[in-house]
Amino acid sequence: MLIQTIKARKATKAIFLVCGLGISSWAPMVPYAKDRLNLNNADLGLLLLLLGAGAIAMMPVSGILAHRYGTRIVIRYSAIIMALTLPLLLLINSPIWMGLALFILGGTVGTVDVAMNAHGVQVQNSSEKPIMSSLHGLFSVGGLFGALGLGFLMKLGLSPIAAAISIAFLLILIVSWNYRFLFDVHTEKELIRKFSSETEQVNLKGISWLKGSIIFLGFMCFSVFLSEGAMLDWSAVFLDENKGINPEMAGIGYAAFSIAMATMRLLGDKIVSHLSGKTVVIGGSIIAASGIFLAILTPWIATSLLGFVLLGIGAANIVPVFFSEGGRIKNVPATIAIPAISTMGYAGQLAGPALLGFIAYQFSLNIAFAFIGALMLIVAITYGLRK
Repeated sequence: MLIQTIKARKATKAIFLVCGLGISSWAPMVPYAKDRLNLNNADLGLLLLLLGAGAIAMMPVSGILAHRYGTRIVIRYSAIIMALTLPLLLLINSPIWMGLALFILGGTVGTVDVAMNAHGVQVQNSSEKPIMSSLHGLFSVGGLFGALGLGFLMKLGLSPIAAAISIAFLLILIVSWNYRFLFDVHTEKELIRKFSSETEQVNLKGISWLKGSIIFLGFMCFSVFLSEGAMLDWSAVFLDENKGINPEMAGIGYAAFSIAMATMRLLGDKIVSHLSGKTVVIGGSIIAASGIFLAILTPWIATSLLGFVLLGIGAANIVPVFFSEGGRIKNVPATIAIPAISTMGYAGQLAGPALLGFIAYQFSLNIAFAFIGALMLIVAITYGLRK
């Protein structure tokens, strides 16, 4: 079992990397799609809403499928569909078909995300040592390479569509190779039976998402995840339109953010163990807000990128604190609280950027980014005042 667990841990890390690569590869494509389809910011925001809608719609379904067929089956097929969808985003010339493609992309990303986190928990249980922070760190590493990959391949002389096809092929190759090392459904069920806690065996009748603690933590996660979604969907447009960066290099903003977040997440277990959760949340939120306001106010690209780095540093380890607190809510099993908080959080990451699009259309993209900074300050204040 030890050798199987070691192989499964490495394979799970590869899947987190793939998911980060897949979703972040969309970031440098956004300006191309916006220009090709002749979209204003509100139209683009509506399309991005479909990306989030697909993810949120499929997250509950992913849990059902994973329970029935096992997480590795769900990971394999949803990741392949995700990869095959990417090149289409550079070919489609109809806003309606682009919306459908983004819905599919969001749905596959949401499905992979839920399944890989569920698989990661089982690997962690089998390893009997924490690995989740490092897994999410690899997701951010994938985000870095995905944001830079398209532009890098184009610099080498590939057309945008050829670059997207190359990335899709790489994703399929990684998933196909690592699939055999993931736990099968029978192993997962054995681990669930072995490591189920008494709190997970309680009667779930009457337990609701509407419990105050869940709503509070869900809103906190929504705010923090929205900042991540903003970097994915709007950082390239922000640097292109507001700072005058070349379109093929516009993905560097998300890359800077991802480097900072990946580094802090890889160090996250040590940081949280040395500082209180409250300190991590309050301090991180203030640093993140400062980064956003710096990116808005500075006229230079370099300092805008520094602002994105500060956002990544500040936001990186906030959500793990919320998840840990969610697992300790009195009279609510972690199996109820964590999925509820996660769904509200990912609504911010995947659907929240659509809200930013409407704000940008009515006012400006700077005002939309300032809204993110204000949300992070609200997180710091409300969590600090909470007993």
